[in-house]
Amino acid sequence: MPGSTSFSDARLFKKGLSAGLVWVISAGLLSAGFAEDSRDNKNSPSANSEPSVPTFSAKVKVVNLLATVRDKHGQIINNLSKDDFSLEEDGRAQTIKYFTREADLPLKLGLLVDTSMSTLKALPDERNASGAFLDQVVRADKDSAFVIHFDREVELLQDLTSSKQKLASAMEKIEPTQRTDDGNSGSPGGGYPGGGRGGHHHFGGGGTLLYDAVFLASDELMQKQQGRKALILLTDGDDRGSKTSLNSAIESAQRANTLVYCVYFKGEESGNFGGYGGRHGGWSRGGMGRPGGSPGRYPQESHEDGKKVLERMAKETGGRMFEISKKQPIDQIYSQIEQELRNQYNIGYTPDRSGTTSAYHKIHLAAKDKNDVVQTRDGYYD
Repeated sequence: MPGSTSFSDARLFKKGLSAGLVWVISAGLLSAGFAEDSRDNKNSPSANSEPSVPTFSAKVKVVNLLATVRDKHGQIINNLSKDDFSLEEDGRAQTIKYFTREADLPLKLGLLVDTSMSTLKALPDERNASGAFLDQVVRADKDSAFVIHFDREVELLQDLTSSKQKLASAMEKIEPTQRTDDGNSGSPGGGYPGGGRGGHHHFGGGGTLLYDAVFLASDELMQKQQGRKALILLTDGDDRGSKTSLNSAIESAQRANTLVYCVYFKGEESGNFGGYGGRHGGWSRGGMGRPGGSPGRYPQESHEDGKKVLERMAKETGGRMFEISKKQPIDQIYSQIEQELRNQYNIGYTPDRSGTTSAYHKIHLAAKDKNDVVQTRDGYYD
C-alpha cells in the first residue's frame, strides 16, 4: 500500500528488531533515536508546575511517572501537589524530586487497530470514531500520532505526524490484509472484503498479531521519542500467531515509558458497532512459513482470555482498559481517554538503592488520601 510499511512477522525477535522491518515503500519513515526518557529527561514544565523540571545529566538515573488520580466517585483530580503522594520502589520509600501537572506537554500517540476477521463489521465505526479522536486530540505543530493496523501482519499506515490530513488518509486505509489462497496466482483486490491494496497481498490464513503490534509500536517507534507517550489499542484481545509473547509486549511498552490504553470489544457479539462476525470461524491456518517450524504452523498459542490480557497490559503500563458497550460507546471512551491525557501528573525521582541488581523495579505510587486512586505503571526496567 502506498505510504505504508509492513512489519514482517517472520523476522520478529526480541533483539535487532530493525532488521525485521519490510519496507513496502522505501521512505525512511522512522526518525533518528533519542536517549531513553528515564536517562535523559528534557520535558518542559507546565505553567502550574512545582518545582520546574530541569535537564538531567545522562549520568543521573531519573525515573519518570505519568499518573492520573481519581476520587472515590471516579472523577479526575488535577489539583494535587507532590506532598499529597507517597512513593516506593522495591518496597523502599523514595523522595519525589520533580513534579508537574501536565496539560500542555506535547503528546505522542499511537493508534493500533485490530483488523482481523472478528472485526470486519466494526471497521467503518472504528475508522470514524478513531479519526474523530485523532482530529480532536492532535494539536498542530505540538502533538503527533501514528497509525498501525494488525491482523495476520502488522502494518504501519502512517508514521508519526502532526498532519491531520495524513492521519485522516491513514484512517481510510484501515482494512484487513489482503490474502490469496495457496496455489492461486493472486490478483490485487482478491481475498478479504474491501480488497484492492495495490498489489500488497500475502498468502496464508488468518491471524491476529496483537503482541507483535504492541512490541513493534513500542520498540521501533515510541522508544525513540521523548515526552508523554501513549498507545490506543482497539481489539478483542485475542492474539493468534505472534512471535512475541504477552510478557515481552508489556515489557517493550514499559521500556519505552509508554502508556497503553486498551479499548476492548467482544469480536463475536453484537455491540455498539451493530454486530460482528463469528469468532474466528472458518479461518485457514496454513501456508504461513515461520522460523523454527514447518510452513503453516503457528507458535504455541495460549488463547488467554482477551479481556484479561488487555486488563493486564493496561494496568502494568499505567494505562486503562475500557469495554465498548451500549452504555459506553466508543466515542465516549475516546473522550475519557482524552480527558486523562490532558490531566496527568509528571513525577520524577532518583532511585535510592542499596546493592539491588534487579533488572525490573516495582513502583508503588499512592495518594495519601485513601479515598483517591492513583493510576500509573507498576514498574520499570533498568
